Amino acid sequence: MVFLWAVLGKHFNFSDTWQLVINTGTSIATFLMVFLIQNTQNRDARAIHLKLDEVIRSIQDADNRMMRIELLTDEELEGLVTNYDQVRSEYERRHRDSIAHKTASRPVQA
Repeated sequence: MVFLWAVLGKHFNFSDTWQLVINTGTSIATFLMVFLIQNTQNRDARAIHLKLDEVIRSIQDADNRMMRIELLTDEELEGLVTNYDQVRSEYERRHRDSIAHKTASRPVQA
């Protein structure tokens, strides 16, 4: 399309109107491409969410509240972040204590 515009531009002496034609055409094409890309990304995100929901559902000890988590408000998500930060901190503390206990109870070799 741009090639055709460039070739025909000489015939129209590359007037302001001719410049407007290419600017309008490229703007419309850009808008349509952005729409297409967003649509593809949204479909991909939905598929990933469904896959993750299935994984969560299939694990017996998983927290099923995590399914459809993308529908929560920002405040609800922030509450979950705080909760999981506490869980992670507790795990790290227990892991450090376990390593320290194993190191302390290991016999000294000469």
